[in-house]
Amino acid sequence: MKKENDTLNALLSLRFFVTPLHACSYFSDRQAITLVLDPETMLDTRQYSELSSIGFRRSGRHVYRPHCPNCRDCIPIRIEVDKFTANRSQRRIWRKNRNIELINRPADFYEEHYTLYRQYIQNRHPAGGMDTDDPDQYRHFVQTDSCSTLLLELREAGELLAVAVTDVLENGLSAVYTFYDPSKLSRSLGTWAILRQIEECRQQNLKWLYLGYWIPDSAKMQYKSSFQPFEYFDGLRWRLKE
Repeated sequence: MKKENDTLNALLSLRFFVTPLHACSYFSDRQAITLVLDPETMLDTRQYSELSSIGFRRSGRHVYRPHCPNCRDCIPIRIEVDKFTANRSQRRIWRKNRNIELINRPADFYEEHYTLYRQYIQNRHPAGGMDTDDPDQYRHFVQTDSCSTLLLELREAGELLAVAVTDVLENGLSAVYTFYDPSKLSRSLGTWAILRQIEECRQQNLKWLYLGYWIPDSAKMQYKSSFQPFEYFDGLRWRLKE
């Protein structure tokens, strides 16, 4: 009980800001509001883990949660790894990529990673605000002081295919962002990265893989719902979705 009370008191002491209305990242006809942790706050792993357990995410050094008054379409989801069973498509993707080697690297700036990131962003998100050639911006995007972060390299015969930016929480891993070689779409490297992160959770005896926000009406987010069963956060508690 003391541990829970200490954690609650620590969270209650945090300061948050509400952003002004801004363009929604997912629906062109909507505006959004975001609840953001004071960027000057120095979080520890326990606090960050607790915030993750109530639907917060990280983008660079910013910890945030959607706070739109009339919309609840951004739904936090997570996978309880011991209950997850790959479907036929995921098993096929696993076999297709069976020769990929996973290498854990500490969160730092690697020129090879940055080059791949630039290729991915320019191909997948052109003119989206992330395609500027700015190594410092990339460093801030990858790194955080709130927890340990791993850069999971996916390599085949030495060639870098993808990098999965992954935060280590007290009870799980958080899939922050994955970027990959855009010329290898047929490999389904994004899906394979999630499958590999699930396996990494199991190897580290961690219970959850947090996947961020799932938006049922967004075609780009449908891949997340294929990892079943998963849990979704309804604003008060986590509920099972099968």
